[in-house]
Amino acid sequence: MASTRRWWYESMGMDPFSQPVDTRRQGQEHAPAQHRVAWRAGMAAKWVFLPVLGAPVAHAPVLKWDLFGGLTGPVDGGRTLRGRRLFGDNKTWRGALFMTAGPTLAAIALHRSPWYRRRLPGEIRDAPPALVGALLGLGVFGGELPNSFLKRQLDIPPGGQRRDAVGIAISLADQADFAVTSLLLLRPFWRWSARDAAEVLAVVTAVHVPLNVVGYAIGARKSLV
Repeated sequence: MASTRRWWYESMGMDPFSQPVDTRRQGQEHAPAQHRVAWRAGMAAKWVFLPVLGAPVAHAPVLKWDLFGGLTGPVDGGRTLRGRRLFGDNKTWRGALFMTAGPTLAAIALHRSPWYRRRLPGEIRDAPPALVGALLGLGVFGGELPNSFLKRQLDIPPGGQRRDAVGIAISLADQADFAVTSLLLLRPFWRWSARDAAEVLAVVTAVHVPLNVVGYAIGARKSLV
């Protein structure tokens, strides 16, 4: 009987003396490692947006002391739709320039740090930092335009707010609108996941609120949100 059993094991390519494998336990052992990989991927996605802090750093002093006044022309050129401005006087070529230049310079500076590069997703780490920073900066400025357009069409003045449900929704969207645009601009060479996007939006919203308070305190913003 024992020899028959051994013959059957060997014919199936199995070791008759091996112990059965508990696949359920293996899955449980691998689960923490999988969670760690997912957590690191989420953290890497957040680090991509660190150069965005260069936008307020570059733009706030320009607004505070009204520098480069020759670039304060509105990007909509005064054009209107239904008798209302497209974006308004607050969206200027000066803002476009400095809100793009700030993240570009910040990305170049941060990329020189091995500590920072190690925390980036591989696709972003291998991309030219000036390109990544420029796309982030374009996302910062361009991401504000749809919200500004909606506000103008709803007769909400620049820096103004509505106290109803629509106004609250617009104010919340205003905290992370640029993240959506930046993610889309980076998509051609960074294949971020839905989880990456959700975590980035959550972190950006949480960080944007205190930055608004600082901007309001130094006179760079007309409202807190």
